[in-house]
Amino acid sequence: MQNIPLAERIRPKKLSEVIGQKHIIGKKGTLRNAIKNKLIPSMILWGPPGVGKTTLANLIAQELDRPFYTLSAINSGVKDVREVIQKATSLGLFGKDIPILFIDEIHRFSKAQQDSLLGAVEKGVITLIGATTENPSFEVISALLSRSQVYVLESLSKNDLQKLLDRAIRQDEVLSKQKIIVKEMESLMQISSGDARKLLNILELVVSSVNEKEIIITNDLVIEIAQQNIVRYDKNGEQHYDIISAFIKSIRGSDPNASVYWLARMIEGGEDVKFIARRLIILASEDIGNANPTALVIANNCFQAINVIGFPEARITLSQTVIYLACSPKSNTSYMAINQAQEEVQKSGNLSVPLHLRNAPSKLMKELGYGEDYLYSHDKPNDTQEFLPDKISGTTFYKPLNNVKEKAYREGLKDLWKGKYNY
Repeated sequence: MQNIPLAERIRPKKLSEVIGQKHIIGKKGTLRNAIKNKLIPSMILWGPPGVGKTTLANLIAQELDRPFYTLSAINSGVKDVREVIQKATSLGLFGKDIPILFIDEIHRFSKAQQDSLLGAVEKGVITLIGATTENPSFEVISALLSRSQVYVLESLSKNDLQKLLDRAIRQDEVLSKQKIIVKEMESLMQISSGDARKLLNILELVVSSVNEKEIIITNDLVIEIAQQNIVRYDKNGEQHYDIISAFIKSIRGSDPNASVYWLARMIEGGEDVKFIARRLIILASEDIGNANPTALVIANNCFQAINVIGFPEARITLSQTVIYLACSPKSNTSYMAINQAQEEVQKSGNLSVPLHLRNAPSKLMKELGYGEDYLYSHDKPNDTQEFLPDKISGTTFYKPLNNVKEKAYREGLKDLWKGKYNY
């Protein structure tokens, strides 16, 4: 029994034992009513880790007495999905109830993998329950999303966590035989951050680390043991931000070795590969920009590719892209230019558009001089005109650096504008 984690040992056996999520499974909860009427839709359970998504899926199948299949998007592919659908179809031929297919971390499924579910969901061969920690609007294909009901699960409140703590100490077969006194619980609450599984894991870790007949849990004890034993990447906590910061700064600093290391830390910690890829697209413009315009193309192609191939192969594409970006020349001039331009807008307000740049769709506007003196730049590429409002004429927002690409830009702009701008 002790080899089974505490979180598994006290997993709720029926719906009434679930702590939290009363907005959907309480007496007036929409999901509870659907279960009561034995008419549940395919659904997406969206919420942070450790709030009961897997438990809820199991209990729904149990309450409805339906066949239950489960897949993890981390290690399942299209072939696995098709095998389950084939089994479900066979059950339907024998008049069995519609099976439930639970897919954990469905946001990790590629578009092709999600597409493979569509037919079975549409025909009612299976009832899909997908669990995700990511916004399904971005991570689940629209065709599948439109055929599913999204239920939002919330982090457990402090009161919920206290109930869970009391239940574990009083009812667990192992812990109930020990004398455990919770003198202080602030550190337990803080470290668990609304995550039931995390709370139970830390509680079990603390209890197993104390060789005393009476175990008195204090804040200092929890912090000491947690720091000694829990070395992990917490995708929702402070370390999440520290590691993504180290990752971005390593690429910005042109260190491919450190960049790949921090990438590996995120991958091993279960970070969503799409989150990483989105950060690379931002970095390609913010930190590389016109020093190597191809960087944005590569980063965007990386994002598209991982959507097609999914995990774990996506890690290779990410590695290639990270190394390319780390080795690229760097420029933050695009980032600085838009910052300065926005500051100018906020300072000077809505300056009038010069008459020659205005659109003139009507006779009256033409009579008022709209667009009258505009020079069509393709006809006269070497002739310059004023494109900024008079009040800020000559203001230089874009300041090229000395990398190969931008040096060429600067020389061309200097030759064109003849000292008007500060190049």
